[in-house]
Amino acid sequence: MAGVQWKCIKNSKKLLNNFVNNFKNVTACNSASLSHDSSRSVHNSASDRSYASSSFTAWHKLGQSYTSSVGHSQINLRISESLALSSSGFRTLNNSKAPHCCTNQSLCLFHSSTNLFSEKQDSQSDKGGGPKTPPDEDEEAQRKERESYWRTMKLSFICLGASFGIGGGFLIYELGPQKRDADGNIIEDEFSHLPPVKQLFSRIAAELQSWNKMLKKPSRDKLLPDPLEPPYHQPPYTLILELTDLLVHPDWTYQTGWRFKKRPNVDAFLEKVGPPLFEIVIYTAEQGLTVFPIIDSLDPKQMISYRLVRDATEFVDGHHVKNLDCINRDLSKVIVVDWNPDSVKLHPNNALVIPRWKGQDTDRTLVDLAAFLQTIAINQVEDVREVLQYYRQFDDPLETFKENQRKFLEQQEERRKAEEERKKNKPLAAKWSGSLFSSGPKI
Repeated sequence: MAGVQWKCIKNSKKLLNNFVNNFKNVTACNSASLSHDSSRSVHNSASDRSYASSSFTAWHKLGQSYTSSVGHSQINLRISESLALSSSGFRTLNNSKAPHCCTNQSLCLFHSSTNLFSEKQDSQSDKGGGPKTPPDEDEEAQRKERESYWRTMKLSFICLGASFGIGGGFLIYELGPQKRDADGNIIEDEFSHLPPVKQLFSRIAAELQSWNKMLKKPSRDKLLPDPLEPPYHQPPYTLILELTDLLVHPDWTYQTGWRFKKRPNVDAFLEKVGPPLFEIVIYTAEQGLTVFPIIDSLDPKQMISYRLVRDATEFVDGHHVKNLDCINRDLSKVIVVDWNPDSVKLHPNNALVIPRWKGQDTDRTLVDLAAFLQTIAINQVEDVREVLQYYRQFDDPLETFKENQRKFLEQQEERRKAEEERKKNKPLAAKWSGSLFSSGPKI
């Protein structure tokens, strides 16, 4: 579309030049004729009429081409005015003796409109908004761009194929052959009886599966060291806590960037459930570089015994899961607190799933959680999984625990009052029983 408009503009400029030259000749001829012979009229001259006719035709074509190609209301208005005056001048040229005044006026208007258009076109070209190159050059540029694109695509496919070839060759060279001992003797394996080609690919597949397992499984078989032996004190229970959205909440703003907000009452919580009641372990899927500085700031009194990060998790179905089989503790004494059920789906009986904290300042969940855990430790529960299994059936286990605790305290209060009432009535009963069963006075 830009190329067609550009061609129309160039043709219009040519027509304008032809019109101006012809019109000047006509007006000059008419002026000279009128000065010598006032009785002679222009419309009697065949050559003048021919000049005027060709000039008006060129003028009309030029105006139409500009009107169709220029999207500027002021230019279109001036062209329309000049066309109207041109038509009037042409009629005057055929019917009167002095037409050049009217047509000169239309010529001035048309000159001003073309000058305005030229200025607008130059400013658009300087800013990159107007057509700068002919259509042939545009097509050539597009063709070169397509060729460059296809060359890039071919080079990308070549590089991709070369990468696959080099990677496949490396796997075949490193993983395909049979293993050898220190003396260079071949070590027989479960694939030695297979054909050579099948041996090669079977060993490669087995090695790749081993690598995949290594990436998905925890980095070590024992995530925690062995329990402490006497005379050192080993807490009887192990409490595993998630960090993100349980103890701290990540918060981002334009002014400060990423910050971690401490949950209300987190300091008191760690002191209440820490040693000697519980061995506290932070177990999270976050990276160690992110977690360790946060824990150092969160726990200045060092109530947290161990820290386990992403490499200690097991990757299952696209999610990092906490595997308690590698925790190296008696699972009957292990409680893991988390807000995400998928993170503890391998050991749901050891999990206490509570609502996720989203940064509310009025939250009191850790106060209730501390009371719940203290109750378990003080009562010396033999298997915590039985207690957790009971509370797992509720949407909010801590709220249920609070309600049960309230009922228990009410029952305790009723028992205390009943005991006090019984003690008050006991001396009176003893007095009456003494008077009834004591022997009478001797005679």
